[in-house]
Amino acid sequence: MCDTQEGGTVLWLRRDLRLRDQPAWRAALEEGGPVWPVFILDSLIEETYGAAPKWRLGESLRSLASSLKKQKSRLVLRSGDPLKVLRSLIAETGARCVVWSRLYDSMSIGRDKETRSGLNAQGIKVLEVNSSLLFEPWTVATQQGRFYGVYTPFWNAVQHRDIGQPLGSPGDLSPPDNWPASDSLSDWRLGAKMGRGAAIVSRYANVGEHAASERLDRFIVRGIGSYKSERDYLGLDSTSKLSENLTYGEISPRRLWYAAQNAMEGKRNAEVSYFLREIAWREFAYHLLYHTPRIIDKNWRSDWDNFPWRDDNEDAEAWRRGMTGIEIVDAGMREMYTTGTMHNRARMLVGSYLTKHLMTGWWVGEAWFRECLIDWDIASNAMGWQWVAGSGPDAAPYFRIFNPELQAKKFDADRRYRDKYLAEGRRPPHPNALNYFKAVPKSWALTPGQTYPRPIIDLSTGRQRALEAYRQYRNK
Repeated sequence: MCDTQEGGTVLWLRRDLRLRDQPAWRAALEEGGPVWPVFILDSLIEETYGAAPKWRLGESLRSLASSLKKQKSRLVLRSGDPLKVLRSLIAETGARCVVWSRLYDSMSIGRDKETRSGLNAQGIKVLEVNSSLLFEPWTVATQQGRFYGVYTPFWNAVQHRDIGQPLGSPGDLSPPDNWPASDSLSDWRLGAKMGRGAAIVSRYANVGEHAASERLDRFIVRGIGSYKSERDYLGLDSTSKLSENLTYGEISPRRLWYAAQNAMEGKRNAEVSYFLREIAWREFAYHLLYHTPRIIDKNWRSDWDNFPWRDDNEDAEAWRRGMTGIEIVDAGMREMYTTGTMHNRARMLVGSYLTKHLMTGWWVGEAWFRECLIDWDIASNAMGWQWVAGSGPDAAPYFRIFNPELQAKKFDADRRYRDKYLAEGRRPPHPNALNYFKAVPKSWALTPGQTYPRPIIDLSTGRQRALEAYRQYRNK
């Protein structure tokens, strides 16, 4: 427990922007005295967040600030080095304790270690808690005490664990009598790099804790009972879409876990169980991020280090713009640019097409997703790209190459998904398809009336090129 005789706690919020089932808030309140919630815009956020995640972060902060105001609290905004900011707040408030939720990437771990040491050196005690995962990475280990590198054994190890009941929302946020100065959220200009795309993506974003709770309730009632059977069909609204809210901590994975378990009844068990596995898949991504931090920017399997993937190239630019001439691939890329998210099946298809048909390194795709996704997650994005490329843990073998046309016939047989995001040749085009052209930079010179492009590579030719490259690489 922190010594609060001199008064109160600074609560450093990060990816835990909610009140319900928020262990960091609970820990701060249990220390007694007033609580000063603060969000710090530091260089790590500035450097790692792409345009869409940074814009979406601003929307989440705005929503949380509104919620706090209703409970007579505030969200203090500061920018700069966290240690300097926290020291300044401590001097201004007289707080003797700082609480924050743990993060698990090596950059955040290093920053937090330095911050904790600096605060401890001046007699400030620090309390770190878990607010974002079901199972912290070091709590799951093989019988040999090692981390898991394969998902199925990881799932078997965690599926029956007791994770504790979700916490309720605090009734009293212990607001102080006096508040330190705060930056203005508008001055941070978090959406500046989104350009005109922000106005379009905002139509599809589901921002804030209240919206996240409503989204979960709708999914439990309407979607979870057929989740396993329908989740891959691109034209159906059969997924939870909660990754956006999990990203900023607007809802906790524990609430998802308990809501799903409570929905298990009779014949729906197999459908619901598959959703639980998907929650645990996110946990697995953080398990690997913590134990093997190289997954973010290096091949997880080092034997792929000399594979002849191309760096950025003209074909990759066509892929980014949704102009490859392969409809299901282009629909996925345009969905992402228009809505800030992409159906999971489409993510696999566009990833396979880039890394195999176009022989382009997974890091090129990872960087573009980081720029465009409002549900960008440092662990899931990196693991997903390495999985589909073949260089990662639990990877789809490189020679397993998705055929976009066959996938479209199977998972978009009625063309509903393609017609929703492709405008060319449609009379009339779907509003979503038109919104893509309103969101993209004017410099791309794209219009809905243009002729749809021919494929930049024949699918059979691209497949054979990839397989030949793989054969020669393995034979070396």
